[in-house]
Amino acid sequence: MAPIATTVPTDATRPEAGAADAARRRRLFGIALMCGAVAFFAGLDACAKTLARAGVDPLVTTFMRYAASVAMISLFVNPVRTPSVVRSRRLGLQIVRSLLLFASTALNFVALRYLQMAETISIQFAAPLTVALLAGPLLGEWSSRARLLAIGVGFVGVLVIVQPGVGAVHPATLLCVGNVIVYAFYAIITRKLAAYDSTATTMFYTGLAGVALMAPLLPWIWTSPADWHHWVLLLAVALFGTLGHWLLVMAHARAPANVLAPFIYTQLLWSVTLGFLLFGDLPGRWTILGAMIVVGSGLYLLAQDTLRREA
Repeated sequence: MAPIATTVPTDATRPEAGAADAARRRRLFGIALMCGAVAFFAGLDACAKTLARAGVDPLVTTFMRYAASVAMISLFVNPVRTPSVVRSRRLGLQIVRSLLLFASTALNFVALRYLQMAETISIQFAAPLTVALLAGPLLGEWSSRARLLAIGVGFVGVLVIVQPGVGAVHPATLLCVGNVIVYAFYAIITRKLAAYDSTATTMFYTGLAGVALMAPLLPWIWTSPADWHHWVLLLAVALFGTLGHWLLVMAHARAPANVLAPFIYTQLLWSVTLGFLLFGDLPGRWTILGAMIVVGSGLYLLAQDTLRREA
């Protein structure tokens, strides 16, 4: 009688299986961190919208957002602990990048005063499409015809949300479109700086230029919040923004970007939920349809990038 073949784990296979399990757990943890990060970002938008509707200047809210970020980052990344962190090979680009991020946040906060959270975030999801379009002339990363078609479909989704020509377009919608363009240039410069400066240097300069620009103007735009609830919300804006980016960094340290990217779109669910609970807002059918088109186009581009990397 022939012996029954059995597979006995050897010392060689056990470490491989253990490493695979550990990698899978790290990826799942990274996905959880990404979902937590976008939840904090949705909370940040909800606080900013509440403050804007209460009459607090969005520029003040933006200043508080990045002043707290600069303070917290400086605890870990500063010239005292690491003198080389201030040395940038492209200081001009670092300053422009910081100002673009500050402008992007300010545009978003102003738009939130007038538009639904779901509407603003749906339009903002067109930023990766804009990055893919600009990457050709600015970075030499040209898109194929299929990718250009997907980008075009995504922009059609933005038009479905905005609906120009159907009725009066709220001016705040144009702020969202401007935010998409500004953020796309911010992302392009971030990718370009990766070839010249360390991540620590880029983090050090992230909010610095915007805060330095706004600090002298603060006495002219500052209005003391009416009650202590507004102070709490201003602190929450700073806290949610800082914690969101912290979780974002931790997530990317544990999972590849192509694994994490689809879960960025869960922010739409948080935005719809918070918008309904806090402001009684429900997105209209055109906003939902446009968001689905934009998200679908973004996921298609992500899938194409993943296949290209694997090839």
